[in-house]
Amino acid sequence: MRRMIAVSCLLLLAFPPVSHALAQDEAKPAESTKPAEPPVHYYHLEFVVQELGTDGKPTNTRTYTTAVSTSTDGRDYSSIRTQSRIPIPTATNGSDTSYQYQDVGVNIDVHRALEVGHQLSFQLSATISGVAETRDAKLPLPVIRENKWQANVLVPIGKPTTVFTSDTLDSRGSMQLVVTATPAQK
Repeated sequence: MRRMIAVSCLLLLAFPPVSHALAQDEAKPAESTKPAEPPVHYYHLEFVVQELGTDGKPTNTRTYTTAVSTSTDGRDYSSIRTQSRIPIPTATNGSDTSYQYQDVGVNIDVHRALEVGHQLSFQLSATISGVAETRDAKLPLPVIRENKWQANVLVPIGKPTTVFTSDTLDSRGSMQLVVTATPAQK
């Protein structure tokens, strides 16, 4: 009898009960039901800044390009910086003049790019500044003009899209920002 109890105990240790094994199998499908991460794709972004005259035709065009990915980790972003530092006299003491420097140029930032069907969505921030032409000889210091935009945008892939537009402050023309997103080649 003791021998039979010992053999039964050894068999129970060697072969666990079926209900315990089923419980382990049931846990595995729950782990595999996590949604799959979407694949990461890369895009070239072309930004065209256009200054338009009163007739709506471009008088000045500048192009900037960068790349962005659709990574979902939230750390992927792109920045473009093209700037000039202009000196602005702040004080004169005899023959010595003190200057403060002002950055003017183009700043473009792209965050959180995501594919939405056949379109690309991203958060876009753009600042375009420059020195205005002085028409008054009594103004010895430069006047800085700035256009600043920030928005979540949705652009069709492969099609140039005007995302921002505004009137210029020192003329009757306007300024616009056109974005084209194209898939990066593999």
